[in-house]
Amino acid sequence: MSTGKKTIASQTSDLPEEGQNRRQLLLWLSSMGLFGSAFVSIFSNLVFIKPRATYGQPNRFAVGKPDDYPPGTRIALGPQRVCIVREENRVAAISTTCTHLGCIIGTSDTGFACPCHGSRFDFDGVVTGGPAPKPLPWYQVTLAPNGEMEVDKDAEVPMGTYLKL
Repeated sequence: MSTGKKTIASQTSDLPEEGQNRRQLLLWLSSMGLFGSAFVSIFSNLVFIKPRATYGQPNRFAVGKPDDYPPGTRIALGPQRVCIVREENRVAAISTTCTHLGCIIGTSDTGFACPCHGSRFDFDGVVTGGPAPKPLPWYQVTLAPNGEMEVDKDAEVPMGTYLKL
């Protein structure tokens, strides 16, 4: 019987201990988890530091050459929220943002109309009806060296101010 016990003992001593393999696996997994979380933490902090500014439409933009707007036209430019008005040899830019709650207004037979709350404006942007508290602002229009007109929404001008061509 003593020989049978030696063979069983010799077989178990040749194999690595099962508990040792588990410890190494758990050590490896926890090390990878710690290194992975440290990497993610450092990466997210670097991404957080980088500014994430998103800028809207520029407040100064070109609207084309004066020849693009024949005399007597009123063309609303949707993305820029302005209406280009050409009368003979004069050009102006009127806001198409309602002064009530900031809705985008459209041109109508009598001037401008807000589809949301019913404000009405005449051709110069003066309030003729509805809840709008003040007239539509007019913006400065200049002629660039390349011959294109530029509208500057940061520079409001008095009502009736035109660029003379």
